[in-house]
Amino acid sequence: RGIFPLRAFFSGGTESADGGVSWDGIKAKIQDIVDKEDKDNPLSDDEIVTRLASESINVARRTVTKYRKALGIASMRRRRQY
Repeated sequence: RGIFPLRAFFSGGTESADGGVSWDGIKAKIQDIVDKEDKDNPLSDDEIVTRLASESINVARRTVTKYRKALGIASMRRRRQY
């Protein structure tokens, strides 16, 4: 019951060559890319954008940074393991 904002009923997303990709789908792809990266040489946000572009998902570096922070993923320098 109650009043819900209209955006609560839509997931949103972006267009890709294969069709639409939801924001949650993009976040899941970013998490997957970071999980599979080399921990000695982690990927920068620009490199993550390049990997997403190879999967026909075009997003800006700023968007990747925003989603990475929302997922609680540290920056490249803080993810590096020595």
